[in-house]
Amino acid sequence: MPLLTAALLAEQRRLVLWVPVGMALGVLVYFLLLQEPGALWGVGLPAAGLALGLGVLVAGWLSLWARLAGGACVAMALGFVSAWSVAHRQTPMPELPRRAVVVSGTVQSVMVLPPRGADDATGTRRVVLAGARFATPLDHDMLPLRRTLSLTLRADDPAILVPGTVVQVRALLRPPPFPAFPGGRDFQREAWFAGSAGSGRALGMVQPVAHSDGPRSWFSFAALEPLRERIDARIRQILPGAAGTVASTVLTGEGASVPRDVREEFAASGLAHLLAVAGLHLGIVLGVLMATFRIGFSAWMWAALRWPCKELSALLALLGGAAYVALTGLHLPATRSLMMAAVVVLGLVAGRRAVSMRGLALAATVLLLVMPQEVLGVAFQMSFAAVMALIAGYEVARPHLTRFREKGRGVRRWLTLHLVTLTLTSLLAGLATLPVVMAHFGEIQPFFILANLIAVPLMAVWIMPLGLLALGLMPLHLDAVPLHLMGWGIQGVLHLAHSIAHWPAARMMVPHMPCWGLATVLLGLCWLCLWRPVWRLAGVVPILVGVLSPFLVTQPDLLISPDGGLMAVRDGRALLVGGQSRDAFLVRAAWQQALALPPQPFPAEGGETPDGALACGQDGVPDVCLLSLKGRSVLLRVRDRSDGEALLPDSLCAGMDLVISAAPLRQSCPGVRKLDRFTAWREGAQAIYLRPDAVRVVSDRDVRGARLWVMKPGGHGMPTLPLAPEE
Repeated sequence: MPLLTAALLAEQRRLVLWVPVGMALGVLVYFLLLQEPGALWGVGLPAAGLALGLGVLVAGWLSLWARLAGGACVAMALGFVSAWSVAHRQTPMPELPRRAVVVSGTVQSVMVLPPRGADDATGTRRVVLAGARFATPLDHDMLPLRRTLSLTLRADDPAILVPGTVVQVRALLRPPPFPAFPGGRDFQREAWFAGSAGSGRALGMVQPVAHSDGPRSWFSFAALEPLRERIDARIRQILPGAAGTVASTVLTGEGASVPRDVREEFAASGLAHLLAVAGLHLGIVLGVLMATFRIGFSAWMWAALRWPCKELSALLALLGGAAYVALTGLHLPATRSLMMAAVVVLGLVAGRRAVSMRGLALAATVLLLVMPQEVLGVAFQMSFAAVMALIAGYEVARPHLTRFREKGRGVRRWLTLHLVTLTLTSLLAGLATLPVVMAHFGEIQPFFILANLIAVPLMAVWIMPLGLLALGLMPLHLDAVPLHLMGWGIQGVLHLAHSIAHWPAARMMVPHMPCWGLATVLLGLCWLCLWRPVWRLAGVVPILVGVLSPFLVTQPDLLISPDGGLMAVRDGRALLVGGQSRDAFLVRAAWQQALALPPQPFPAEGGETPDGALACGQDGVPDVCLLSLKGRSVLLRVRDRSDGEALLPDSLCAGMDLVISAAPLRQSCPGVRKLDRFTAWREGAQAIYLRPDAVRVVSDRDVRGARLWVMKPGGHGMPTLPLAPEE
């Protein structure tokens, strides 16, 4: 114990870096609960923990262990109460009409979607409506929705839409979908915190009604939407095709129009981060602007001799970066990067080290207080993991790089130093984010270092500077030349992504990583990066355990979709999928990513798998399959056109451990454990684990529990009741 105390005392200046880690753990505790805590448990208990922690800090300030215990209590309590308060400030999820309905609302934004196939040459548009109302007798005189609706318009809709226009359209709506499998991506939680009520598709043409004349502040994000759309249209006019969509993505944030095949190639080559406006793009913008202002101040002798040009350049560059973030849509990764950049600029102005762990910890603490739900998001995890690894890595490598730089000068040494720096940057950021990519996307890109060695410098010295020049010259209509030059650089990146994506093993699929595996990785990464002594290397162990966790947990043998219409059987090297579902495409894709197996259809009537484990139609009953696996027998009724009225023969049910049906089983198979459409309606998606001694069923409701964002069975929300009549 004395040795440990001495080691911690030597690192006492680094202890404050663990404050955001403790807050993140408190946020995680809130989201892992299966029951929504009330005000007593959500505020009272954390307040007691906060008071206890502060008391321990004050009473035992001279004791290291008292400070550690008190600080941990305070940090976790702050994280927990921050998550609880943000969750309870959200508007309840409304009940959406289940039939086609005329929707009216104010256009908040318009996005152009990429073409989906040969029949869709121009692509469709997606419009986000605010203040929506439904033209139904039940919803007459209803208050406008306080959440937004996302509608996909018809491809042949000629309506010209701009933000602020009040429109109406006949559409079919749906609430946020349930997870495709227990523990899968929770779209309902994301919609809850994003202020979304659901989505839908337009059945008719959009009819503009009027232009919103509501009160507006002197500045609003919606006011930038027309500017973004005009810039997007101008870029596409000069740069048609994929190059134009990528240019518009990095300059305006309109990334929805990037073709699907381009996104797949960028993802397979490890360049997907280039299509998401975040820290890389903002860093390039700040660097270009700061260099421009420094050169301008240097050319002005009077200012160069009297003004703090470095600090002024940094502040002006920060203002330009804020304008860029606002123009690109104030997306969370860019906003978080701007917050970190502000800390860096303040450090420069104050004469402190620009990039440091303390600055990163401060940015993380502020973000956890404002948006604690982002702890579960891939953007938060990837960006902070990458920046933390870069800072820690260069803390170790900086003395060696400095000695190499001081040994001599010359073009060869300069090129070698920059090549080593680029390689080290790509290696640190790539390895730190690799487990996060595995957890959220279920894949590994082994050639990401090579791709980034070429693409990132091209983006930094060619594409983004020319793009910023084009934005500056666009009001003068002199943007064509820099945009064309920018397009040449983008074409090079597109060719690079296309080439690497078609290399063998460019995209390796991995099974779904459990939540504890990702948490173990991130905690191990924090241990590795936040300490400086040699015992920091102990963090490699939990990182390896987390990376290997997908291969250490038992995978389900059967899966049932949230609506019960689709079922899958894990069969060796394939995932056999049968049945019908409205969301079959999305569910199959989620199952394929979770199990890292290609989907294949069930055997045809009268057929069976090569090992005979799954046989269909063998007993003369159509659309019924028999699964014999791990000493268990499961009866699968893939389709039932009678909606359960036609009972299954008792002889077929005899000896079964489980009966699964896409339709209600009603009176079929009495005495046998049953999972049917009603079960899926109540419990959501289900995963079945077959063992020689038992059959274990895990449902989505078991994993998520009863939380604010977990919608009622069937996806029902709060009824939108009309106002009471005036007396």
